[in-house]
Amino acid sequence: MKPLIVRIDEIMEGLKQVDPIQAIEEGFIAYSDGKVNVPDPGELLFEDPPGQAHIKYGAIKGDDYYVVKIASGFPGNTALGLSRIQGIMLLYNQNTGEPEAFLLDNGYLTTIRTAAAGAVCAKYLAPKKVSRIGVFGVGIQGQIQTKFLAGVVDCRDLIVWYREEDPLDEYLETAEAAGFTVTPTCDPGEIADSCNLIVTCTPSHKPLLQADQVRPGTHITALGSDTPEKIELDSQILADADVVVADSLLQSRTRGEISQATRAGKITEEKVVELGNVIAGKSPGRTSDDQLSVADLTGVAVQDIQITKAVFKALQQGGLDA
Repeated sequence: MKPLIVRIDEIMEGLKQVDPIQAIEEGFIAYSDGKVNVPDPGELLFEDPPGQAHIKYGAIKGDDYYVVKIASGFPGNTALGLSRIQGIMLLYNQNTGEPEAFLLDNGYLTTIRTAAAGAVCAKYLAPKKVSRIGVFGVGIQGQIQTKFLAGVVDCRDLIVWYREEDPLDEYLETAEAAGFTVTPTCDPGEIADSCNLIVTCTPSHKPLLQADQVRPGTHITALGSDTPEKIELDSQILADADVVVADSLLQSRTRGEISQATRAGKITEEKVVELGNVIAGKSPGRTSDDQLSVADLTGVAVQDIQITKAVFKALQQGGLDA
């Protein structure tokens, strides 16, 4: 039997029948319970033209499928009239190894599962009363992240940081359609001064926020540091935090804000708890609105498994044919 070739328009239809936040929550719980086989991610870094490719793969024990994801980002694609993000999800039968479906998602499912993870962090770690939301980054991840936050946070007052060359208009259109009142800024301090829920989703190689800028009682979800070189937060922020959460303790040893802070001697791994355990109530998350909390999301293959499986099953129920 030939594998199904699922194109982006079909994937978008399947997503309408899926609750990504629930799927990602369940995946994180399974991961922290030791029920997921996730090897170290692979990556290729390119200099000319600059770009990167990530290979993530894994399987949930006893599940029907395993997934291999290849996703890339090439900033120069924009000038060529191409999407900066490309990708494919490969879904295999876990019992036979047969390929069941190739989802040609152009990297969109990676965007969705990452945004869903950010929403999960806000759901479990944000202060009970969010006074203002701050977002760093107006690209596709910033846009989708904002849409997902609307489903888990009541606050609709938002300030977004951008660079002059960034697609601000697209972000404003998306955020306003989701019900937010948006203030743009190029000053990181303006976000830190006024927000107690902050999301960073940039490819930065230098800290965007400094420790002395961040208010007590703030929650920060850092999404952008998915390679060893990237960093969005001053490591002292993690040292000052009352709660530090990793999507994967294993991956946080080599990439992300936790890795940067550990190498800088600011924290040790003993300070870090895993997100799946926070969701399941096995590890303490935020226990007071006065606490400073940080969630470091490096992107785990279980997210790719969950979103790919959910979309595929939704399409099967809708009568998708080979």
